[in-house]
Amino acid sequence: MAFFIFGGVSMSLINVQNLSFSYEGNPDLIFDNVSLKLDTKWKLGFIGRNGRGKTTFLKLLKREYTYQGNISSSVNFDYFPFEVLDKSLNIIGIFQNISSEIVKWQIQRELSLLSVSSEILYMPFNNLSSGEQTKILLAALFLKPNNFLLIDEPTNHLDLEARKVVTEYLQGKSGFILVSHDRHILDNCVDHILSINKTNIELQKGNFSSWWHNKNLRDQYEKEENEKLQDTISKLTESSKRTLNWSDKVEKTKFGNGPVDRGYIGHKAAKMMKRSKTIEQRREKAIEEKQKLLKNIEKSEALAIKPQSHHKNLLAEASSLSISYGHRVIFRDLNFFIYQGQRVALQGKNGSGKSSILKVLLGENIQYDGTFKIASNLKISYVPQDTSFLKGDLKDFAYERGIDETLFKTILRKFGFSREQFKKEISIFSEGQKKKILIAGSLCEKAHLYVWDEPLNFIDVISRIQIEELLLKYKPTMIFVEHDISFVENVATDFIKLMD
Repeated sequence: MAFFIFGGVSMSLINVQNLSFSYEGNPDLIFDNVSLKLDTKWKLGFIGRNGRGKTTFLKLLKREYTYQGNISSSVNFDYFPFEVLDKSLNIIGIFQNISSEIVKWQIQRELSLLSVSSEILYMPFNNLSSGEQTKILLAALFLKPNNFLLIDEPTNHLDLEARKVVTEYLQGKSGFILVSHDRHILDNCVDHILSINKTNIELQKGNFSSWWHNKNLRDQYEKEENEKLQDTISKLTESSKRTLNWSDKVEKTKFGNGPVDRGYIGHKAAKMMKRSKTIEQRREKAIEEKQKLLKNIEKSEALAIKPQSHHKNLLAEASSLSISYGHRVIFRDLNFFIYQGQRVALQGKNGSGKSSILKVLLGENIQYDGTFKIASNLKISYVPQDTSFLKGDLKDFAYERGIDETLFKTILRKFGFSREQFKKEISIFSEGQKKKILIAGSLCEKAHLYVWDEPLNFIDVISRIQIEELLLKYKPTMIFVEHDISFVENVATDFIKLMD
């Protein structure tokens, strides 16, 4: 068991030594000789571009894969979300399956903290909403004794209200690694950041905002140093060329017309050659120093979008719009307008009808009462929640969507895709990478209105910031559903709020 002493208190460690791992049949190392020491009382945020290996690292901690190196810990690791094999089991039964030491009052306390009624204790798990299921699984793992939680994106598909509840719940907990791409959660729930960069894994004390600030300072420093070295290299290159030319000219005078002191001229040429070699050595050293820079600067380059202007300012309007499914009323008497230049956030709890409104906008066969109008010849670009329909390769996707393949792949490169990934089947990509494909495709389409349904699910935080900056710069007309609080607050100009 490994311990260290800090302030007179004994603390348990998760000790990772010389960890190396690659998937079978793939020579590329996901992790190469990684060593870390993590305190089991930390609230650790885990970030990195999609496909960098965050979930893989969690599974390595649980010893689900064979690896080189050593991982030791005094605690047991539990992964969220875990699979409930018997979904007909009631909630009490799920907690008891996790640990026989858990008692009813503890369960009721945790459910209260998560704004879940204790009335569900004897309900089957499969009768709960997805948000309630998420909360139950979190509470069950936190009640299990002597464990360390590996929490993998707990807020995907949770609405804003549920995210706030889970954020407050995690604020009161410790002893976990939290994989999340939500800046609000990372700023409010963690005290350390573990980041998978391009060339290493980095550990810092603080939350996401402090890590992002430090990263920007470091990136700026490296860019400035890079520019200085680039200038030095250019000057040394020119100086080396001039010296070589002088040396050649002097050497040639040994064989000119008339009497010459060939020994003196040869000595002078040799001197210049030596100087040229010295300059070249300095140049090579400067190049070597330059190559040490920019190793971990993410290619968070600016994206571009070309929204089209419509001849009408009012693009869509709803008057007394009501939608029901059978006898269940989703909402009634909704009124809203969408004008050019607006970025409208559609808000409401899960099941309140947000996706139904988007389907009406898209012209799908949704029965409704009231009036709904859209401008004639309105071009819409749509990003759905679901990615399961994606198949083939990236070239197929670009062809089927009628978009420029070069532009499409350029945007994906800016989203962190490597050129090697361009040859792969879309089906093997992570969920975050699939969502990036859908967003990149939408960005390539010239549209009057962009309709995005939970576009950021699974997408890494750096790419979220890129997309946010894009929308603020080009100001396309949008209506979107998104539960990332920071993104909504920064991007939305208007809101449509659906009541319960």
